[in-house]
Amino acid sequence: MSIRSSLCPGRDCPRCPRLVAFRQENRQQHPGWHNAPVPSFGVLTARLLIVGLAPGLRGANATGRPFTGDWAGDLLYGTLLGKGLAHGTYLERADDGLELIDCRITNAVRCVPPANRPTSAEAAACRPFLAEEMAAMPRLQAILAIGGFAHDAVLAARGLKRNGFRFAHGAHHILPDGLSMIDSYHCSRLNTNTGRLTEAMFQQVVDQVR
Repeated sequence: MSIRSSLCPGRDCPRCPRLVAFRQENRQQHPGWHNAPVPSFGVLTARLLIVGLAPGLRGANATGRPFTGDWAGDLLYGTLLGKGLAHGTYLERADDGLELIDCRITNAVRCVPPANRPTSAEAAACRPFLAEEMAAMPRLQAILAIGGFAHDAVLAARGLKRNGFRFAHGAHHILPDGLSMIDSYHCSRLNTNTGRLTEAMFQQVVDQVR
């Protein structure tokens, strides 16, 4: 089995046994899906890195592109298009021709977890990829952490403790190296259906980042 210590795990990364088993199950049930670690989307020269939780089962795990194919992607990409951070048309497919402008999108955990809930051990196993990704972005100035899990993952990847960097929607943190991190509630349907996050609230956070 391959394990690539670059910016994304290999297709058959063995680091997390629970995620490997779930991957094999999905490959059998949905052979036409991506069903592998999902690579980041966007150029390394971008100034903004958007970090999410993990691929959605019927979203990025199926399409092979972060936040693509589910409601979270509808809100994220619709907002990026409206704010001038993307151009093209979002069609919920990795081959829709959509291009990002000065931003890149990734996930704290690259493989889909059961029930959309990675464990802390799985986050730690995938952490080197996030750390290397940030290190490989020479113009990186800001991170948009979508959800508390992503917030914690960014801090851990930069060797920082959560003390002093409390997660809150719209919170703007200046990290010791000068990097900005702005938090948002996750743009999942659960959060939008319950009113915890509205489209206007998410758009305001993206405006902060811009």
